[in-house]
Amino acid sequence: MENTHHIIPKWPAPANVRACITTREGGASVAPYASNNMGLHVGDDPQTVEKNRAALCEELGLAKNPQWLEQIHGVKVVNAKGDGLVRTADGSYSNEVGQACLVMTADCLPILLCDEQGKEVAAIHCGWRSLAKGITARALDKFLCKPEKILAYLGPAISQPNFEVGVDVLEAFFKAARNPTHADAIAKAFVSAKRPLHFYADIYALARAELNALGVTQIYGGDFCTYAQADKFYSFRRDKMTGRMASLIWLE
Repeated sequence: MENTHHIIPKWPAPANVRACITTREGGASVAPYASNNMGLHVGDDPQTVEKNRAALCEELGLAKNPQWLEQIHGVKVVNAKGDGLVRTADGSYSNEVGQACLVMTADCLPILLCDEQGKEVAAIHCGWRSLAKGITARALDKFLCKPEKILAYLGPAISQPNFEVGVDVLEAFFKAARNPTHADAIAKAFVSAKRPLHFYADIYALARAELNALGVTQIYGGDFCTYAQADKFYSFRRDKMTGRMASLIWLE
């Protein structure tokens, strides 16, 4: 199910688990943030961003404030609260009905998590740094259920053909390999680029490898490209000055 300015994840989550990912369409922001920018930290007019955020909450019927974050490419995952405070973290978790967890991205990978029983949810912001440092494990530690009972949805991120990285990125992931099988999956997520010591990295494959190594096998999504689909998504690598999409998940 999709409309012009929302993506509703296609995954077998429990009926009371709601999730939504905004696109760049349908908001009030003007170029270069046109038009549905959710980020207050990118230079857009704050009043316009607040208008976009308010419209999102109204359309989704959210009674509580989503947990907005100041994201710093770290591994901290906080408990989401509706008190309106912006918390410094790259993920949030909730087991409260109506409390949305939310992350913003523009090439980085948003991962939405829920349990099979529909009692717990989380959203994490996975740039390569956070992913390699272990933010996924931090998020899973918040859940009361075991990893095999958790579902993951990989939201829109930059695809491998457009994500050229240096050898430092490859080394960071190999250093974080949890076992030989994980290391093998990491190796398959990188292909050599034309420039020496540069590679094309598959952030989706790296996330799947990490989730699998942690015991999560119910993984969905991962079929968009923020860089290539310029009409639908913001991309920092493509445009530098640009807006942010929001990926959120909550219990009804």
